[in-house]
Amino acid sequence: MKLKVLVDNNTYIDMYYLGEPALSFYLEDGRDRILFDTGYSDAFMINARKMALELKTVNKVVISHGHNDHTGGLRHLLEINRWATIITHPDSFLYRQDDEGLAISSPLNRMDLEEKASLQLSREPAAVSEHLTYLGEIPQYLDFEPRYRIGRSLIKGELQDDYIYDDSALVYRGKDGLFVITGCSHSGICNIIEHAKKICHEDRIVGVIGGFHLFEVDERLHKTIEYLKDNQIPLLYPCHCVSLKAKVEMGKQLNIQEVGVGLNLDIE
Repeated sequence: MKLKVLVDNNTYIDMYYLGEPALSFYLEDGRDRILFDTGYSDAFMINARKMALELKTVNKVVISHGHNDHTGGLRHLLEINRWATIITHPDSFLYRQDDEGLAISSPLNRMDLEEKASLQLSREPAAVSEHLTYLGEIPQYLDFEPRYRIGRSLIKGELQDDYIYDDSALVYRGKDGLFVITGCSHSGICNIIEHAKKICHEDRIVGVIGGFHLFEVDERLHKTIEYLKDNQIPLLYPCHCVSLKAKVEMGKQLNIQEVGVGLNLDIE
C-alpha cells in the first residue's frame, strides 16, 4: 500500500504545499485508488496536482466521520469525479453544530450526495480493496476511552447531543501485521486499534497514522501511551488533532514520527 498525506495541519519546510486544520490521505492498494477524507477545502486537490496525482482516477472515497474538516472537500471532488463510491457510516451526513451554534457538518447532506455520487453506507465493517477494510462503527473496548459529546446533531428533526458514532477508520492487512489509518479518533485511538485487531483476527500492529484526538497531558493520554507501549507498535504517526504537548509527552516513551503534507509511506 502506498499512502500520501494530501492535507494536514502541518507542512514540511521547503515543501510548498497548502496546510489547513484538516486531514486527507491518498492511498493505492493494487488497482484501487482511494481517498481517505477530503479536508476542509480544495487544498487537497491543489496539493494533489503539485504531487502529480490524478484524482480523476480515484474509485473509492472513505469518509472517517461527518465533521467539515474531513468532508469539506467533497463538493470540490465531485466537480471532477462522480464515479467514485463513497464509503462511510450512515450518520456521516447529519447536520451538526457546535455549542455556539456554528455548523460543523459536511457541506453536502445525504440527499445531495445521493443525487451526485454512489454511496455505500454501513455501520458494519466493509471491504474497500484487497487489503483495506473500513471498520464501521467502533465499540468501546477500554474504560479510559469513553465517548464524549461534541456539539449536537439533527436527528428526526431534533437537535441531540452528538457522540459521533460515525467516527471510524481503515485498517490495512500487510505481511507483518496491521496498519491503522484514522481520521480524528473520536471513538478513541485504542478502541479503534482493538476493533481492527478483532475484525482482522490479528494482534500485530505495525503502525498507526491519523488524528489521535489527544490534547491534554492527563490520565487518558498516559493510559493511551501505556496501551501503545504494550502493543509494541513500531511506527506511530499522530497528526491533525494532536497537540504539541501531547506529542512531546508521547515521544518520551514512543517512537513518534513527524507528519506533514507530502509525507509518503510504503507499507508492505
